[in-house]
Formats: sequence, structure tokens, C-alpha cells
Amino acid sequence: MQNKQVLINSLPEGKLEESNYKLVESDMPQVKTDEVLVKTLSFAITAGTRAGLQGSASYAGAPKTGIVMNCTGIGEIIESNDSNFPVGRNVLTQTGWQEYSIQKPESLTLLREAIDPSLYLGPLGINGLTAYFGLLDVGQPQPGETVMISAAAGSVGHMVGQIAKIQGCNVVGVCGSDEKCKRLIEDLGFDAAVNYKDANFRQNLKEATPKGVDVYFDNTGGMILGSALFRLNSGGRIACCGVVSQYDTSTPEPGPKGIPGLLVNKSIRMQGFLVFDYAERYEEATDNLIGWIESGKLKVLTDELDGLDQAPQGFVDLLAGGNIGTRIVNIK
Repeated sequence: MQNKQVLINSLPEGKLEESNYKLVESDMPQVKTDEVLVKTLSFAITAGTRAGLQGSASYAGAPKTGIVMNCTGIGEIIESNDSNFPVGRNVLTQTGWQEYSIQKPESLTLLREAIDPSLYLGPLGINGLTAYFGLLDVGQPQPGETVMISAAAGSVGHMVGQIAKIQGCNVVGVCGSDEKCKRLIEDLGFDAAVNYKDANFRQNLKEATPKGVDVYFDNTGGMILGSALFRLNSGGRIACCGVVSQYDTSTPEPGPKGIPGLLVNKSIRMQGFLVFDYAERYEEATDNLIGWIESGKLKVLTDELDGLDQAPQGFVDLLAGGNIGTRIVNIK
């Protein structure tokens, strides 16, 4: 029996290409006394993992070739040497782009048995937890305030907007197509959405935020961050989650003008964060997220691909803005 894997074949120079990966078959991993064997069921493709390929994500370590592409996935335990993780249970872990993986018990999260496992790749996984803590703890939105989100149709952004609505805020999303703008408003209840590729983007953003912006959830950096800075009200907060504008290019956009001047003059707080900093509160967040999903207040958007071989092209397409919500690869 063989283990199919997608390896990093070469590090991208400029934009990511399918040829940066290769599909291989290797021997099945052998379970040691303190390990668990997990069969991957599905995994998420996220823009943030692109940063790891260029060495700009310190938590991902130095970029390397010849290793399995990293990701968060859900899987079934098929062999175990730990009674706390019995065979047959589903878990969340760093599966990587492969069919089987050896895991240490401390790297596993048991999925709640009454919950759809796929939710752990979206709202109950890293994406949802990032949206939850980034908005509520870093952004600290108050009822009636205006929350602006970049990459608002993405895996994190579409949940940030809905959580902001739950908090009683006015929500404005920024994304890369008129179709995405329409879905944010009609399907997810955003108050407004603006296409940053429109020639009149700055004017459209101004009209969408007549009372300015109190909280900006930044997934992109670059030009959109610069536009948000000039719309922020005094005492505004910026939650820095990611910099998509700098991931998939050898010529990243420069940082926006006005820093630190605008921050000082308007008493704006700009804070970066990592979701892993909130690990001790994951259960609290999960309880609240499940409640919102079950009540219909939080809708889940996913687009799904079938087959491990679809992952490289799916990642390239995601970085070009081809996804809405969380992109998931199912392994048959």
C-alpha cells in the first residue's frame, strides 16, 4: 500500500505555478509507540500558506523543497497507540497534502461527534478562529460602528463580516469582482461591498463608508490598507491578519503612505496577531461559532475540489482570487 503525497518540487519565483509541485507515491509510514496514523479526508487551501513558500511567515519555518506541502486537514484515525485517540475518531491536524500522516497526540484535536466534520476546515477551524479572535479581541467592534474587511469573500473575510453583523455593526467588504460583491450583500448580509479592481474604487469606498471606518480587518496590506487608513475615524482599530498583496509576487506592493503619521494624528491602533496566541480559548470560540451556525446567523461558504491531484491548480487559482469562502480538497 502506497501513500500519495504532493511535494514542493521547487520554490516559486514570482507567481506560484503548478510545476512548483509534484505528485509522488511513497511507502506507508510506520507507527511508533507514541504516534497515531491518520487517513486524510479533506484539507483546506489557504492563502497564508503561500507566505511559507517565500519565508515571510516565521511560524512556518524556512521554505524547503522535497517536503509535503503543509496545510490543516481533517482525517480519521486508522491506527493508534494512544487510548485518548481511538481508531475511528475524526481529528483536526496538520495533515499536509497527502493521504496518510503520522501524528503525535499533542498535535491532534478530536472533532465533536455531533458536528459535521467539514465545518472544522471553515468556521470551526483556523479560518473561523482567526476571524473570531482577530475581530473580537483585536478589532473590538462596538454596536453601530463600521467594520471594513479586505479579501472579504475569502476564507477568513466572509466570516469576519458575518461576525461583525452579529455584533450589530455596519459591514463593508472589499473584494475583487462584482459577482463577489453581490454575494456578500445578498447571501451574507453585508451592508455594502466594493470591487477594488474598479477604476473608481476610492470614490466607491468613500460612498460605502459615509461615516468613516472604525475597525479595519486587513487581509491584504498594500493599496487597500492605504485606502482604509484614510477612511479610519479617530480611535480606529486595524487588525492585521495577512498580506495577500505580498504573497504571490516577486515585486510586492510597498507599504502604505501615512504611517506612522496617520496613526498618531487619529489615535489609531494597528495590531498584528496570530491565531495560535489564543489556543487556550479555542473551545470558547468553538461554542459560540457553533451557536451562530445552528441559529442561522453564520453561513458557511465553501468551494470544493475532489482529488489530491487538484490541490496545486486549486492553490494557484485561489491566489488569483478564484475562490469564494473556504477552498477544500476532498480525498477520495
